[in-house]
Amino acid sequence: MEEKTETFFFLGIIERTGEQMKAFLILEDGSVFIGTSIGSAREVVSEIVFNTSMTGYLEVLTDPSYAGQAVVMTYPLIGNYGITPDMESKRPWPDAYIVRELSRMPSNFRQEGTIQDFLLQYDIPGIAGIDTRALTKILREKGTMNGMITTDENYRVEEILPRLKAYTTGNVVDKVTCTEKWVLKSEVSQKAPKRVALLDLGAKHNIARSLGKRGCEVTIYPAHTTAEEILSMNPDGIMLSNGPGDPKECTSIIKEIKKLYDADKPIFAICLGHQLMALATGADTHKMKYGHRGGNHPVKDLATGRVYISSQNHGYVVDTDTLDTAVATPAFVNVNDGTNEGLSYVGKNIFTVQFHPEACPGPQDSAYLFDRFLSMMQ
Repeated sequence: MEEKTETFFFLGIIERTGEQMKAFLILEDGSVFIGTSIGSAREVVSEIVFNTSMTGYLEVLTDPSYAGQAVVMTYPLIGNYGITPDMESKRPWPDAYIVRELSRMPSNFRQEGTIQDFLLQYDIPGIAGIDTRALTKILREKGTMNGMITTDENYRVEEILPRLKAYTTGNVVDKVTCTEKWVLKSEVSQKAPKRVALLDLGAKHNIARSLGKRGCEVTIYPAHTTAEEILSMNPDGIMLSNGPGDPKECTSIIKEIKKLYDADKPIFAICLGHQLMALATGADTHKMKYGHRGGNHPVKDLATGRVYISSQNHGYVVDTDTLDTAVATPAFVNVNDGTNEGLSYVGKNIFTVQFHPEACPGPQDSAYLFDRFLSMMQ
């Protein structure tokens, strides 16, 4: 193979798994990692991001917010409890999966199969046996970048790099949202449950479940549902979910969210929903260098001064310098880097957070925010 400028090769456990098919991860900066193929053997180009969670890999795989991305798990051993009944959506969404070591003999009384079989079932390529610590350091130092996973040993870097630089995730919300509305009944027996409209921008199941456990009847709507249709049910409150991609791609959805803002209904928004509400009310967002993805991010409630450990998955953030303080004020801040983690809207029963209070995977510290939402609907 001809010499490749500025290319680094990292050879991991492939040395002791010679029977496995070789796979190559080629980054936008020319770095190349060599490992073994897991899951589908098809070639894929995607945005490479990393997640620092130690457990909850199935919830990560089935989080719709990862659509259009390939996920690197920084924890060195993935899959030791197999596939369990803990999916956060109907299927896995990442374009590809990248691990240091994949457990091929899981042991758990709830396990229903292996990650390898799960990836094959859904035609998701992956690579194991690479130095994920070195890969993560590159992504932290140079920022999130695109990459390709291929099993073609005759790849040519000079032909691949233009494809990597041209790749964008596009409007992936359309890919992950539900196709028609459906209803999740309250898990609490009562005569008049609070009726919540949940706009599905890529919602994790536990958002609706968290409301159902608190006595709400949740109607889940596709992302492009009009504000008029949502308001016609006269909901007690409106929930805007998490989701994938650049929030500025969701131009038509932003217009409908502005109508919901003007309707004076209690609104609680998470992650992408938080960003879209900010855009709908005149603020701006920008892409982060490498984002926040994991179950251990500290956020500070500016009203109380208390710090909570949160679950996060986002690559974009609201720019607080563009906030109109007559419209919204910062409510939460990230303790590590000072970025915005939530907004409180002035004169409105509306608050939004960048992190995931439904916490799958992640801690339960901020689940109280669902109780705050219920109080707003009283």
